[in-house]
Amino acid sequence: MKERLERQLRELHLPSFRRSYEELVRQAQQETYSYERFLLELCERECQERRTKRIGRVLQQSRLPLEKSLETFDLKRLPAKLARQVQSLREGSFVDRKENLLAFGKVGSGKTHLLCGLAQEQARAGRRVLFTTSGLLVQELLLAKRDLKLKWALKKLASYEVLLIDDLGYVQQSREEMEVLFTLLAERYERGSIWLTSNLPFSKWESIFKDPMTTAAAIDRLVHHSVILELNLPSYRLEQAKQPKEPAE
Repeated sequence: MKERLERQLRELHLPSFRRSYEELVRQAQQETYSYERFLLELCERECQERRTKRIGRVLQQSRLPLEKSLETFDLKRLPAKLARQVQSLREGSFVDRKENLLAFGKVGSGKTHLLCGLAQEQARAGRRVLFTTSGLLVQELLLAKRDLKLKWALKKLASYEVLLIDDLGYVQQSREEMEVLFTLLAERYERGSIWLTSNLPFSKWESIFKDPMTTAAAIDRLVHHSVILELNLPSYRLEQAKQPKEPAE
């Protein structure tokens, strides 16, 4: 009977059932479980294992730097109002409303780390997330356009509930590169959540998009449904470098 049961559990793709049922049988006998409770315990173990594996896949596919989590981000560096705002963003209902998240700050202020940490929270909640730098993204879109596959590339990106674009404006791109980025922003407007980090305020975005009308249109689409985080903080890396070092033993 045992071999037959295990064969059928493999056929049904219930690995947690197969690993747990003998232990739970003994536990059920000792604690006089009802049939319903015994079945519930098995189902809960199977569901938990599947959730864990699904989250692992989502995190792996996200390309997020997993070391940049909220646990490793020093929230005490943030002003109290901003810290409360960050805490309210963790549950992610704004993502379901297709709202954007824009983080501005000087180099080293922690904006990338903060958004990556929040993005990990979304991935663990089951939402599909993709992290990319603006430079890599525009190159991929430009290549897709040249291969007449831009529509397919945009459709693939649309499958992600969160698209995190890091370092917009950090490296200057050509007009052609910015045109494909604007196409992405226009296609995703009110259809998916865009998260981005930038060290340039909106007043300097004309240097990114090269044209006043395109710049205004890009900002309008991003800001219309958005949460804006301003990290007016000193460089975390510079602060760390200034701290006295422990003497070598």
